[in-house]
Amino acid sequence: MYEKFGQFIDGKWQKSSSGNTYEVINPATEEILGKASKANKEDIQKALTSAQKGLEIWRNTSPWERSKIIRKIADLIRQKVDVLSKWLTLEVGKPISESPGEIGGAADIFEWNSEETKRIFGEINQSRFPNAQIHVIYQPVGVVAALVPWNFPIILASRKISTALAAGCSVIVKPDVITPGSVMELVDICKEAGVPPGVVNLLSGDPAEISSELISSDIIKKISITGSTRVGKLILKQAADKVQRVTMELSGHSPFIVFDDVDINKVTDMAITSKFRNNGQVCISPGRFYIHESKKDEFANLMVKKTKKLKLGNGMDKDTLLGPLCTKERLEGVEKLVEITKKEGGKVLLGGKRAANFNKGYFYEPTIFDNIKDNYTVMKEEPFGPIVPILTFKDFDEVIDRANNNDLGLASYVYTTNLKKANQASQKLESGCVAVNTPVVAVAEAPFGGIKQTGYGREGGSMGIKDYLNIKYTHFGISYE
Repeated sequence: MYEKFGQFIDGKWQKSSSGNTYEVINPATEEILGKASKANKEDIQKALTSAQKGLEIWRNTSPWERSKIIRKIADLIRQKVDVLSKWLTLEVGKPISESPGEIGGAADIFEWNSEETKRIFGEINQSRFPNAQIHVIYQPVGVVAALVPWNFPIILASRKISTALAAGCSVIVKPDVITPGSVMELVDICKEAGVPPGVVNLLSGDPAEISSELISSDIIKKISITGSTRVGKLILKQAADKVQRVTMELSGHSPFIVFDDVDINKVTDMAITSKFRNNGQVCISPGRFYIHESKKDEFANLMVKKTKKLKLGNGMDKDTLLGPLCTKERLEGVEKLVEITKKEGGKVLLGGKRAANFNKGYFYEPTIFDNIKDNYTVMKEEPFGPIVPILTFKDFDEVIDRANNNDLGLASYVYTTNLKKANQASQKLESGCVAVNTPVVAVAEAPFGGIKQTGYGREGGSMGIKDYLNIKYTHFGISYE
């Protein structure tokens, strides 16, 4: 499956200098999908040189021309939805019925940024001095290192690539070794759309080695990473030596708050949509379910009833609604957290074990817990899997305080028909994103990102491009007389 790809450097697919490869595993069958090219230091240096040359071409390409090419990428992504969806299902494990949603989101992001590149507005202000003006312009930050995780490889690579292209930057993309083909297919689309050689590059191989080499280079001026808080801190420490610009979207542990004035039937539908997308392997997946004490039993019963109807299986089966977890490590991590929660006193309402009817694959039953307390491990450690811990609360101030009592702050979910209560919750919750009466958080037209130990910087919306630009101010004396 990977023979037509490899390392993408200077506009061409090529084998690594060493010829080394690594195996990519199908999480539903544990079979080897194929062997992908493994970059070495020579490849990394070639990619850096390529990106440096590409920067000079792209930063001097007019915004309107950049816009046309970026928009063509969006169009090609939509045309190739079936091919891209298959890559996602085979590598990530997500259902083939779910994969097109990620592809559509990726196309939307490219389309959005194709328009943003024409709207990088500066400003001219009057100086305090006569015959002088203050000119403020934005310029590309330079070569970007885009570090892409495995859970949403196409949409997350699209955020980084499209924003860099819109800003006039060149980019080196590093996909995870778990899902390289998905990102390779996307980069091939960039080539087909007419992105000049050197502007988009891809390095596939050992994540730590490639990241370290890129960050240590004087050529890299910005790093964009989506990943765990642990890895983000390591990247940030390395980037500090070069004073490189960093955008970090790291771990999340989102509260899901349900007040007593809602239609629980509708809310449980939204809970299932937001929780079980990609089998809970989502940074914005709800991880702490705070249900008003008067509604908890109804919520729990409906969650169990509806979750039982979700078919668990190989994502290539069109009837599958829950695929496997993406890696053996993730399966073992979920299993360990469930066992800890049981020992701490959590009551299993559904699931709580590996799926017994699969001889192969990283399958775990969707698991719903009752009797959870705030000091349980599952309330502190991001589940990143199909785990639903249910708690109760009595009043507004109490639940907001409990929801905010976490080091992470990516997303929050609030459900109420009371407009005043919804607005107050949105204002007081300590997270970069808040969803009120909807399961949808990440859209192309909104600034996505978190606070606290979830990181900083934003991707998407009209603000996202600013993280890829330098501000230049000129005090312009019209004459020196």
